Amino acid sequence: MGNSGQATLKVVLTALWAVIGTTSFSGECRDDQVYLRGDWGQARFSVELADDKEERAKGLMHRESLPKSSGMLFVYPVPQVVGFWMKNTLIPLDMIFIDKTGTVQRVHHMAKPLDESPIFGGNSILAVLEINGGLAEMLGIVEGSQMRHPAFDAEVAAWPC
Repeated sequence: MGNSGQATLKVVLTALWAVIGTTSFSGECRDDQVYLRGDWGQARFSVELADDKEERAKGLMHRESLPKSSGMLFVYPVPQVVGFWMKNTLIPLDMIFIDKTGTVQRVHHMAKPLDESPIFGGNSILAVLEINGGLAEMLGIVEGSQMRHPAFDAEVAAWPC
């Protein structure tokens, strides 16, 4: 993407943030949506759920695009050390690693397409959200942000359903 394309994307994302950053999300939790919040504001993404071994192994491989307000949520049966790579993944991604309370523990920005280097998210990770590369930084998603989704046990979730 050239400089003019990046500038246009930045304007669009800034406008998007202005809208979603002031929106309050108190609706019903659904498997196909995640909500994120922090000092930076709030955001909602439509997600595909990868909650079994086969779906997690395939992930977003071989896709040429991902809608801007979409992503894939990888959910594990128990918190664990997880590592990702970008083999056969054609688009840059941000990876948001989340613990069992729904709290963001690490954000890996702009994972490079087709790179086979491992990307680790830390210990005791229950879920990983993949979104378009650069979007986490543009929105301000950082460690300590909270996610709301039915995958997180309401008894321990920082932002329960």
